[in-house]
Amino acid sequence: MGRPMSWASNYIIDLRAGKIVEFRPYGNSMDPLVKDNELVSVIPLGENAPEVGDIVLCTVGGCQYLHLVKAKNGDRYLIGNNRGGLNGWTNRKHVYGVVFR
Repeated sequence: MGRPMSWASNYIIDLRAGKIVEFRPYGNSMDPLVKDNELVSVIPLGENAPEVGDIVLCTVGGCQYLHLVKAKNGDRYLIGNNRGGLNGWTNRKHVYGVVFR
């Protein structure tokens, strides 16, 4: 029995397969960078490393986020929202894609 699917599970599967995904995230934690229900396009991270300031689709502590990279330390990334909140550190294998316009 596997872990139940969460809001971004299918997008993560597609990103891991090298596909670009588009969706409309909900909530105001990333406003004004990403507004509630605004269409975003996310490209697979591939071999690239996310940079501080990138908006990424990732998991932190088993939760899925479309949030900012706030800091990096080697292949570890501090993830947080655009309101000053922090989700915590995650490693490179849990960062799946980066938002582009």
